[in-house]
Amino acid sequence: MSTLVTEPTTDLLRWRAEREAVLRQPHGRLSLVGLHALTATPRTVPGLPGRWWTDGDDAFVESGGGLSDPQTREALEGTWRGTVGEGLSSLVATFVPAGRPDEERVVVELVRRTGRLYLRVRDPWAAARQDFVGVPAFRYDPDWVRDVPVRWYDDPVEVTVGAAQRGLVHHVRLVGEIDVEHDGVPHTLRLTAGHAAGTASVLFSDEAESLAPWRVLSVDADPSADTLRIDLNRTINLPYAFSDFGTCPAPVQGNHLPFAVRAGERDPRGAAS
Repeated sequence: MSTLVTEPTTDLLRWRAEREAVLRQPHGRLSLVGLHALTATPRTVPGLPGRWWTDGDDAFVESGGGLSDPQTREALEGTWRGTVGEGLSSLVATFVPAGRPDEERVVVELVRRTGRLYLRVRDPWAAARQDFVGVPAFRYDPDWVRDVPVRWYDDPVEVTVGAAQRGLVHHVRLVGEIDVEHDGVPHTLRLTAGHAAGTASVLFSDEAESLAPWRVLSVDADPSADTLRIDLNRTINLPYAFSDFGTCPAPVQGNHLPFAVRAGERDPRGAAS
């Protein structure tokens, strides 16, 4: 039986097209239009119906009409109450601005970051989504596909890192480290646990121009392996690079490569053509 071998550039372009299709989804990462911290005083939130507040543990909204349950689409009546755990999000309500079809409704999420409750708003009419023509990226370069030494930790190491939003932090689990060589000098990057089983993430910055401050690469995590293949052509931007409302974690201290990695996605809001 013959095996179909895909040319690397073609494979990368297909992978990027699939990623951009996900970004284009009506309530995907390009739809973020607001991040609002809840306070103890009931108040209106710009662009949203109702009055919102928190007692520190739970969030509340006094609908006042216009808000719907995200599952049933039935109108929210009276006062809604809900909560969410640290680092998580929960869809709270939806509403349809005047003149729009139902499928282009705005959705409101409740998120907890650094112990504080926020509302995150997703709107299909967000400028980042409406004007999206693709993520600028470097061309495929085989030199950025490397087999690098990896050292897996016996037990994850919990550390605290910064975030894209001032005043927020994230608690991440380090699971190992790799050495990326440049001009004969190895540079160590630490790996965090990935979102999907069997994966890890490399969150790092480097010296290339026209990049978001930091990017991320997902890699396979085989704890029995002593080398790891990394394809920096598949380095991508986190949600904070597309809007001012992402709460993404920053790299762990020291995860900086002191040379330019001209591979993967470039800054979607500032890359030169």
